[in-house]
Amino acid sequence: MAVRTETSARSSAELAASLIRTGFFDRYFVYERDDVWTVAWGVRVEIVVNATRVRVRRDSVEESWPAIGGPVRAAREALERLSLGEWSVCGWIAFEAVHVLNDRSDLAGDAEVVHLVVPEVEVRIESGRARVVRGGDLRLGALLEHLRTAPAADAAASGRANVLVDLTAGRGRYRDAVLGALEEIRSTELRKVTLSRSVPVDEPVDFVETYLAGRAANALERSFLLSIGGLTTTGFCPQTVLEAGPDGKVSTQPRVGTRALGSENELLPDPEEVNEHAIAVKCAFDQLNEVCEPGSVAEELMAVKNRGGVRNPASRLCGQLAEGKTSWDALELLFPGVAISGAPKKAACEFTFRSEETPRGIYSGAVLVASDDGFLDAGLVLRAVYEKKGRRWLRAGAGIVASSRPEREFEETCVKLRSISAHLVAGSA
Repeated sequence: MAVRTETSARSSAELAASLIRTGFFDRYFVYERDDVWTVAWGVRVEIVVNATRVRVRRDSVEESWPAIGGPVRAAREALERLSLGEWSVCGWIAFEAVHVLNDRSDLAGDAEVVHLVVPEVEVRIESGRARVVRGGDLRLGALLEHLRTAPAADAAASGRANVLVDLTAGRGRYRDAVLGALEEIRSTELRKVTLSRSVPVDEPVDFVETYLAGRAANALERSFLLSIGGLTTTGFCPQTVLEAGPDGKVSTQPRVGTRALGSENELLPDPEEVNEHAIAVKCAFDQLNEVCEPGSVAEELMAVKNRGGVRNPASRLCGQLAEGKTSWDALELLFPGVAISGAPKKAACEFTFRSEETPRGIYSGAVLVASDDGFLDAGLVLRAVYEKKGRRWLRAGAGIVASSRPEREFEETCVKLRSISAHLVAGSA
């Protein structure tokens, strides 16, 4: 990962935020990757996949056909079917896509599990300088230069109150769910399951200012800010699901086991954390081997990484895609990651469906950018705030294994929720 210089990273983040504030389009997408920001507006093509169908809207014309195979590859095949030539795409994958991949489409219901957009305009920002990659006109170029050279304005959030959130909401129910998971682990094949909980956000949120405030305070692999398909969200990815280049090289980051900062000396020796991490690495290794050249998958050693107020053990697995395999194939196999689903994956996801009050949606899913040359980068959505149909919420979870304790897992969710709630900037009503 490229080393971030705070001056250029800060100016790039501000420039990305300033572009969104212009209000060019009501649908937008911002994604930070290794000090490169992708900023996109508008909808040239929209691809939506649910458990059974693919829906495509292009130039106000909508088509629909049955979804064959997994939802991620169904979205990729829709792009091929459209014959767009050169293209780039951005969007998100809901956690419930895993039910379709597990041959339990009934658990996904009718909700969309993949939502991708080929944008009208795409801008790329590096080291505080922006250039138009696709779409736009001379006016946009002039605006970019103006925003880059204009004196920095006082922060729009100056003087605004932070949004207060009750992080303890649902404490009893969550503890009961953990106890149920422990009983399932003792009596069935289940080895690990991740259980999450939501807390409501009752006040309006300024998502652009929350993005800037949260990004400055959170260590991250990726950051995002988007409003697509009726969903507005911003957050900070502690790991990637998949990084793939045009050369066929792919990598993933299995990271599990969370402690608040200050616990580094006790993190790695803890049997529960090491057990969780070992399960995640083994599963990711097996999954990459299914799409990579034999013998090409290698692992970097476990280390402790700081991620937004917490510490996680981290490893990276790398490989070379086998002939005939694509980055989309790899993403579908790795999604959403054992750190999120559990092991065995199908049993864990079915238990999650039975135990959690509401579908997860984009939480523990992924945001992604991709292009026709094989490039694909997908960040895991965990530390985020969400808004849809006038409702706002946060969500966080903890991995449950045989040695887990309900109160400790609840406190872990509080730590994760606090990494976002502490930086929520109030918006206008």
